[in-house]
Amino acid sequence: MTELTNLTVAEIRDGVAAGTFSAREVASAFNAAVEAGRALNAYIVETPELALAAADAADAARASGDLKPLSGVPIGMKDLFCTAGVQTTAASHILEGFTPPYESTVSGKLWAAGAGMLGKLNLDQFAMGSSNETSAFGKVISPWRDASGKDLAPGGSSGGSSSAISARLCPAATGTDTGGSIRQPAAFTGISGIKPTYGRCSRWGIVAFASSLDQAGAMARTVKDNAILLETMAGFDAKDSTSLDLPVPQWEANLSSDLRGKKIGIPKEYRPDGLNAEIAALWDQGIAWLKDAGAEVVEVSLPHTQYALPTYYIIAPAEASSNLARYDGVRYGQRVLPDGAGLQDMYAATRAAGFGDEVKRRIMIGTYVLSAGYYDAYYTQACKVRTLISRDFEAAWETCDLLLTPTAPSAAFPLGEKQEDPLAMYLNDVFTVPASLAGLPAMAVPGALNSAGLPLGLQIIGKALDEQGVLNAALALEERAGFTARPEKWW
Repeated sequence: MTELTNLTVAEIRDGVAAGTFSAREVASAFNAAVEAGRALNAYIVETPELALAAADAADAARASGDLKPLSGVPIGMKDLFCTAGVQTTAASHILEGFTPPYESTVSGKLWAAGAGMLGKLNLDQFAMGSSNETSAFGKVISPWRDASGKDLAPGGSSGGSSSAISARLCPAATGTDTGGSIRQPAAFTGISGIKPTYGRCSRWGIVAFASSLDQAGAMARTVKDNAILLETMAGFDAKDSTSLDLPVPQWEANLSSDLRGKKIGIPKEYRPDGLNAEIAALWDQGIAWLKDAGAEVVEVSLPHTQYALPTYYIIAPAEASSNLARYDGVRYGQRVLPDGAGLQDMYAATRAAGFGDEVKRRIMIGTYVLSAGYYDAYYTQACKVRTLISRDFEAAWETCDLLLTPTAPSAAFPLGEKQEDPLAMYLNDVFTVPASLAGLPAMAVPGALNSAGLPLGLQIIGKALDEQGVLNAALALEERAGFTARPEKWW
């Protein structure tokens, strides 16, 4: 039998249904892998008992002929999703020990579909970061290695998810994407990940970073697995005012790599001077692959791309400064109360002790751009530029159906290399932020290994609500790339 932890979501689902192996065997294998892989620090909380309970329910359901869509599939849950009875921290000390009495809509949908939880996955604190080094519970390490042997970043903020999937510590996981936090870590670790259209997945019960940008999505090793997971996660939720009241398409059933009749746009602004030569070569190869799948390739222009990153790093911190004001030590989470302190002193002491440096940095930036003297100069202007960026995409859709770009400007870098230079770290989002600002679906797929033996990814961006088009183009790339590389086990 194939090693159970090397099976995809589809293979686990179908194998359990056919009786090839039991769901308990699968859960036990992944529980053992999670325990053996602790050196990667991918999980903040392990829940082997929950994975086994869901597996037993799946085996009973098979015996009674009442299997659910994800029966027998254990997954990892990014620790930004509230899980009833299981600690949810957002990787911050300020929420350490917080056990929600309620379930997020997305995680609730997954459990109702029969999935089991292996544990809560590590992330950059409050989803703020691109390397998973800002977690209060320690940095996550990528399972990949280059010749230097240094620990590499798994990407961020969903670095726990990407590391765990790549290392076979779970077959799939949830992620959240605010400016690229699903796609960039997927590219760094040789897996796939999709950010759906803003509003496709409910944000209710997800710890908020930037409310107009945050979107839950799926991460897995194959395009098909992402389609399976996303189909369960998506759907209207009356508890979320930004949720789209639309039926969920059958993305898995409608997967097709035949792109005849489709036009793929290549944005010229995404090929700046100094673009990494290996990434540029993979991009050219991706163009050839999509042509081979029947697509017509055209050049398009997104003229406001150069303003996307500064726009994002005004809007996202502004929304974060508002959202994180709720963490004051009064109602839940950590409380620091110095002797003789008043209410304001408690607020200050709690936040100073509970928030990490990157969170404090973004709160300060956000508070500054929202202040009376600078609101119009910064935040209002950023909102206007965001509209222009969205209009660029709308103009592009007049001549093409999808866009193909690189996912990240480099392969995974050593941990610590960019930590002292926030601007260098922020540049990791240069290719992913525009789609987030426009609320568009986008997906990363692995394409090749670079000369150092590290994964490089390609990104497909689609029209609003065209997740099917994105998944189909990604499938065409996946089939032609034939990416099967996996990290050597060193942990």
